Amino acid sequence: MKLLFTSFQTWLPHQKSNSSDELLAMIQKQENFSASGHFLRQLPVDREIASQKAIAAINKIQPQGIICCGMAESRQELTIEYCAKDGEKCLYTTVDLEDLVANLAYTSISHDAGKFVCESLYFNVLKHIQLSDFKVPCIFVHVPIFTSENTDILLQDFKSIMSYFLTA
Repeated sequence: MKLLFTSFQTWLPHQKSNSSDELLAMIQKQENFSASGHFLRQLPVDREIASQKAIAAINKIQPQGIICCGMAESRQELTIEYCAKDGEKCLYTTVDLEDLVANLAYTSISHDAGKFVCESLYFNVLKHIQLSDFKVPCIFVHVPIFTSENTDILLQDFKSIMSYFLTA
């Protein structure tokens, strides 16, 4: 099974890195998981370009699952977005998030994808999936800033999320 992963570049001057991209870099270093993925890292923080690049990658590689990632500096744990909005329109993941997070120590479900490029990307990817014959599970994971205290547990939860996709 092949998964598509996305991450973003930084967008504010004080940011030395983007935690979503740091997470994917850690995953890529681990042989047992890197072979399962196609990594579309450091998407530009631009609603239109990020969505275009992700959709082009989806069409090209035809993944069996999509895990989009973005940084959420103010959050303390991984959060999986339940839905994405564009104005009055709202699209939902088809993944059973309650089941997905049931045994995760440092992950919860969020109902606020951020009203920024993360939500735009998620909405456009979900819309693309709905409008195509290519039905594939997709989630968006917001990643907090890594610290010496949370790195191992965040990485373990993310590996469990990946395993959920790979065994579904």
